[in-house]
Amino acid sequence: MKTDDFDFELPERLIAQTPIAKRDESKLLVLHRETGKMEHTQFKHIVDYLKKGDVLVLNDTKVMPARLYGVKEETNAVIEILMLKEQGDCYECLVKPAKRIHVGDVVTFSPKLKATCVAVLDEGIRHFKFTYQGIFYEILEELGEMPLPPYIHEKLKDKDRYQTVYAKNIGSAAAPTAGLHFTKELLKELEQKGIEIVYITLHVGLGTFRPVNVEDVTKHKMHSEFYQMDKLSADKLNKAKEEGRRVISVGTTSTRTLETIMKTYGTFKECSGWTDIFIYPGYQFEAIDGLITNFHLPKSTLLMLVSALAGKELILQAYQEAIEREYRFFSFGDSMFITK
Repeated sequence: MKTDDFDFELPERLIAQTPIAKRDESKLLVLHRETGKMEHTQFKHIVDYLKKGDVLVLNDTKVMPARLYGVKEETNAVIEILMLKEQGDCYECLVKPAKRIHVGDVVTFSPKLKATCVAVLDEGIRHFKFTYQGIFYEILEELGEMPLPPYIHEKLKDKDRYQTVYAKNIGSAAAPTAGLHFTKELLKELEQKGIEIVYITLHVGLGTFRPVNVEDVTKHKMHSEFYQMDKLSADKLNKAKEEGRRVISVGTTSTRTLETIMKTYGTFKECSGWTDIFIYPGYQFEAIDGLITNFHLPKSTLLMLVSALAGKELILQAYQEAIEREYRFFSFGDSMFITK
């Protein structure tokens, strides 16, 4: 299986640069994976495609303003740091330009915040220990920027638009973008129909958005990301499985969390840990019955995951139809519901 098998041509004009005015008015492509049928509607009509008893699983991670700009002490070189995940008493960070940062180097962001490099890893990754005056996350809110993907060139006017309306547990380096389409009103409408809402957490890190740089898909190594599930969510999901009700995952991050737990324990349970699960065609899903997701980058692990669920040929057909109908792609783009 070659990485190039998951390539497609996307006109640059279809890469969404800004969020749509109203979250739930994005386009929705409904893909029936057993028949290949495709339907086109707006996301607010997702309620028509879900039924009473379905369990909708949302990732309640909250994005940190994780992109920081500072200067290296001694040389005054400008350094950009993207905080990826907490590692004990330090943070794993992606650094630009990484070649300028070695163990012992100090980067100053403001009189309130400094970071000392304590470890050098491959692929531009460094471990930093932060020293600060005050409350760490308040300082990040003041100094940090939302870590928008590199293909977005517009400034984000409202930081909250890169958060889901149900974001709760801070620690993510990127938004679980499939959830950006939901409004509080839509979630209430879904619950009134009898659809059960369950929350889990996966802090999105490098594993989700790192490009695949190997020719052979199976040789790609995912970076690990932290996940957790509480007892209430586990009990609800197990009951749904026992009763034959559908589990619909919102986003690839929720999917990877659910599949990791099911593969590890054979059931859903209260747990937390690190996952580097890589899902690509040939994978046998055990946890989910359907998936709500955005349209993903060519040759990405996310495109490979949705291809594992619906089949590569059908996914690429759906993507081509989305392109022809001028769907918006990637983080601030439109949505797809993959169902049976």
